[in-house]
Amino acid sequence: MRSASSKSSLLVLVVVLLLLTLLYDHNSCNASLIDPTKSKQISWKPRAFVYRGFLTDQECDHLISLAKSELKRSQVADNLSGKSTLSEVRTSSGMFIAKGKDSIVSGIEDKLAAWTFLPKENGEDIQVLRYEHGQKYDPHYDYFTDKVNIARGGHRIATVLMYLTDVVKGGETVFPAAEETSHRGLNIMDEDLSDCGRRGIAVKPRRGDALLFFSLHPDATTDPNSLHAGCPVIEGEKWSATKWIHVAHFDKIYGNDSDCKDQNDSCERWAALGECTKNSEYMVGTTDLPGYCRRSCNVC
Repeated sequence: MRSASSKSSLLVLVVVLLLLTLLYDHNSCNASLIDPTKSKQISWKPRAFVYRGFLTDQECDHLISLAKSELKRSQVADNLSGKSTLSEVRTSSGMFIAKGKDSIVSGIEDKLAAWTFLPKENGEDIQVLRYEHGQKYDPHYDYFTDKVNIARGGHRIATVLMYLTDVVKGGETVFPAAEETSHRGLNIMDEDLSDCGRRGIAVKPRRGDALLFFSLHPDATTDPNSLHAGCPVIEGEKWSATKWIHVAHFDKIYGNDSDCKDQNDSCERWAALGECTKNSEYMVGTTDLPGYCRRSCNVC
C-alpha cells in the first residue's frame, strides 16, 4: 500500500511540476514581447510614455508595404453626428489594416497588448498614415463627444502611435495642454524641434519608436490634457501607425436602453458603496454619454 501511495504522490507531483513549467514558459513568452526598461515617461498629465525601438525595421517596412497601394485622404469624426468627414484639420492619407491580417501584424498586436495591459479585442484596426510636406493634424482629442462613436466599445481610453520612418524636420506629436515636467521632449533640445513642436511636450518621430498616451483619467473621466496634434512635416516624409484602444470590446455596442445591463461585474458592489453619486460620470453617465453601471444605479 505504501508503495502504491508513494507512486501516486510522485505522479501528482510530476503533473504539478509540468503544469508550473508550462505556466512559466507561457508567462516568459508574453514577457519577452516587451522590455520595460525601454519605456520612458514623458508626461503625467496626460499620462504619456515613449518606447524606444518598439517596432523592428522589418515590421515598419511591412506596415508601409501593406498600406502604400491603399491610401486614401484621412477623415475626422464630426462632433455632432459622429460621421467621418473630410477636413482641413487633418490632411494626411491613410488606410486600416485588419487585425490578424498576417503573422507580422498579429505579432505587433500581441506586443501592443503586452505593453499597454489592454486586451487586443478592445482595439480598432491599425491605421497606417502618411504625411507629406506640409501635411498635419491640428490639435484634437481621441475621445469622442458623440453618441454614435461612443456606442462601439465605449470611449477610447488609450492611443499608441508607432513611428515607421524618421522625419528630418517637423512631424512631431505635441501635447499643447500638457503640464510641463523634467521629462519634456524625452531629452530633445528645442533647436531640434519645429515651432509647432515647441508649443508643448513633444515627441520627435523616430523609426521604430512608439508613443502611448491615455485619453481618460484612471477614474474613466476624459482628460483635457490629452489634447494633441501632429505637427506639419517640414522636411522629409512621415509614416506612422495608430492603434486606438477602447474601454471595452470594440465590437460591443453600448447605450441601448432596451437592453439595460451593467458593463462591469463590479457595478452592483460599487453602487452599494455610493459610487453612483460619488462618481456619477462613470457610473451613470451624462446626457451625451451613457455610464457603465446604469442598471445598478437604477437609471434604466
